Amino acid sequence: MFAVPVNCVWVLYVHMGHEREWACTGWDNSECVGTPFCPPRCPRFRDRESVQGIVRPHKAADTAELVEMYLDLDPADRTMGLPPATESRLRTWLDRFIDDGWSLVAETESSIVGHTGVTPEDASEPHLVVFVANDARGRGIGSELLRHLIAHAADSGHDALTLTVAADNDAAVTVYDNLGFDVVEQMRGEFEMRLSLAEPVAERVQRPPAEREG
Repeated sequence: MFAVPVNCVWVLYVHMGHEREWACTGWDNSECVGTPFCPPRCPRFRDRESVQGIVRPHKAADTAELVEMYLDLDPADRTMGLPPATESRLRTWLDRFIDDGWSLVAETESSIVGHTGVTPEDASEPHLVVFVANDARGRGIGSELLRHLIAHAADSGHDALTLTVAADNDAAVTVYDNLGFDVVEQMRGEFEMRLSLAEPVAERVQRPPAEREG
């Protein structure tokens, strides 16, 4: 027997080989134990300021809003040449997640405030990126996006996730370390990090809200 949160309706869609989508109008999902039709991680969350949000698949229709979010980033927020600095290059880069990978966006108050994704889709250990809008920093949105990415990657059959981060980006390195990523190579000014999806965190992030710790 499965409990479904009040005012939560699940409708079908096709994404990453799974036919399901979600549309929720209720927000007290703390007692939900999930259903067979739920996505790998409950899409609804509250950030550190108690603002309600949802994490959902990135769609082509999101491109304009994502371009605006990325163009607003400070130059210092760009790392390893990403995200691209011009609109045309941003659009090409975002198209890669639709054509050769997959990605997720975080929304609060009907605005996109974060984006994470992997490429290529068919890699056993794809490379990830994650970025949060300037005015949404420090609210736990990046960490929530990463938990979703781990859950979806494990559900999609990937073996591991990899990333490259500037060695002096202490805040980002701490977030990745807390989620279980290990430094596998140290290059000049950069860390290459990896998370095996056989690690317990991959199962932990997929637990329904009622079974989460804390």
